[in-house]
Amino acid sequence: MEKKHILVTGGARGIGKGIVKELLQKNYKVSFLYCGSKDRADLLVENQLKKGYELAAYQCNVKDYTDVSQTIKKITEERGDIYGLVNNAGITEDRSLFLMDKTRWDSVLDTNLNGAFHVIKSIITSFIKRKKGVIVNVSSVAGIKGMAGQTNYCTSKSGLIGFTKSLAVETAKYGIRVNAVAPGYINTDMTSAINEKVKKEIYHQIPMGREGTVEEVAPIVELLLSDAASYITGQVISIDGGITA
Repeated sequence: MEKKHILVTGGARGIGKGIVKELLQKNYKVSFLYCGSKDRADLLVENQLKKGYELAAYQCNVKDYTDVSQTIKKITEERGDIYGLVNNAGITEDRSLFLMDKTRWDSVLDTNLNGAFHVIKSIITSFIKRKKGVIVNVSSVAGIKGMAGQTNYCTSKSGLIGFTKSLAVETAKYGIRVNAVAPGYINTDMTSAINEKVKKEIYHQIPMGREGTVEEVAPIVELLLSDAASYITGQVISIDGGITA
């Protein structure tokens, strides 16, 4: 049986990297987009190929629609039709609103929200033609719960939830499922920059009293991509230790 081909954006590090590894272990063929260190991406591919997995990396700026559409065309030509998409690429540029310049605002919205639009727009027609396909958008608890100093990030992630729900309704008749996950504080490079005092304050807000791990997020994404979730669409699964309970 041919392996299902999944595309993951932002797959070279953090949650995206964990998702890539989880999917490979669950017998998917995976391609991922990255916009950073080529050496990091190449090392991930090299290590996984040694284990016998099918993985390829493509450098792409999700903020650039032309770059995205051309890259996805290249991926399908080289590796075949894409069955599932995980929109994970995202950044933070935190500032209180009165200190936030337009560059920081635009950068986060262009990556986290417009980037997801660019990738989905480039792939959705093929899903509709085949009458099958699955999309999982990686949102955040910041899309559900307000976070001080993150008006740009919260806006992008709540927008992604609205996008998920609307697209799910729009495409269900074509056999396409669209869901989202909303991770809370997950131990990644992004959260490692938070100082210990602030981390302790954050942990007090989390009923489970700790941050989560990438390994606690990735299996939920894989579940939503799998046939086990065949009757789930338009939903947002929080993975946050109870912070939004």
